[in-house]
Amino acid sequence: MPAVTVENPLTLPRVTAPADGARRPVLHVATAPSGFEGEGFPVRRAFAGIGYEHLDPFIMMDQMGEVEYAPGEPKGTPWHPHRGFETVTYLIDGTFVHQDSHGGGGTITDGDTQWMTAGSGLLHIEAPPEALVVAGGLFHGLQLWVNLPKKDKMMPPRYQDIGRGKVKLLTSGDGGALLRLIAGELDGHRGPGITHTPVTMAHVSLRPGAEVTLPWRSDFNGLAYALAGRGAAGAERRPFRAGQTVVFGAGDSLTVRADATQESRSPDFEVVLLGGAPIREPMRHYGPFVMNTHAELAQAFEDFQAGRLGVVPADPALR
Repeated sequence: MPAVTVENPLTLPRVTAPADGARRPVLHVATAPSGFEGEGFPVRRAFAGIGYEHLDPFIMMDQMGEVEYAPGEPKGTPWHPHRGFETVTYLIDGTFVHQDSHGGGGTITDGDTQWMTAGSGLLHIEAPPEALVVAGGLFHGLQLWVNLPKKDKMMPPRYQDIGRGKVKLLTSGDGGALLRLIAGELDGHRGPGITHTPVTMAHVSLRPGAEVTLPWRSDFNGLAYALAGRGAAGAERRPFRAGQTVVFGAGDSLTVRADATQESRSPDFEVVLLGGAPIREPMRHYGPFVMNTHAELAQAFEDFQAGRLGVVPADPALR
């Protein structure tokens, strides 16, 4: 970790926050509980215990791994439905194969992102390739769920494959931070992800002792999740570490700092920064469906059971 890097960050465009900007304070630091997903792969529930008023438009995020699989151990998910939101799968290490009942999907590996808009609904599967199952190996990534506004919940499904080479690479003023901008905008630079709800998503690697202050849209919320290592957030330097999420308050910049000494597989402090414009609509979430009302959830289950969200392909290679 990480898969996408450069030898000399000082060759990259630099991002700086306005000197007179109001730094966002830290409101809360939450610790992600551990669990299992799909066929039994380990996850951390990054947003557990955080009120939706601080998350909107994000719904949930799982850190998948980091785990070193022995031969025969890699696992994925069985076929399952989605409706009413988008899934963002960012794979740092390892390989996942995605397929859906509409014929979409693909393979993501080592720094790739797949942005799947479920919209009106589909059936979907995520599985390690046969080579990874046979040989084992390192697996580590994130899956983020982004809500869709009511007007877009029943749109046709869509995929975006954001290969590692498409990610916008940036650095801080002193070169101490490498920023991988996946979606949204930072200081005039744009990531490749196309979103229905305005959001920013970036994976930041901070060298030991480095600090970065980034401009952040004042109408966005602000979240930071530590993938590995330890550091601090905000001008007050609130400590947080791997498996913890920082909720920022209001302001137009946010600050993250790495401790001088890191104790993890990664030599750097690895952080995912997220922000988005709140949708501010009623949200009802149950299992794989995210709608606006209980009646719409009931309809989603009825449509799934009736096969209106698609059927599992007959090709045994896709089962």
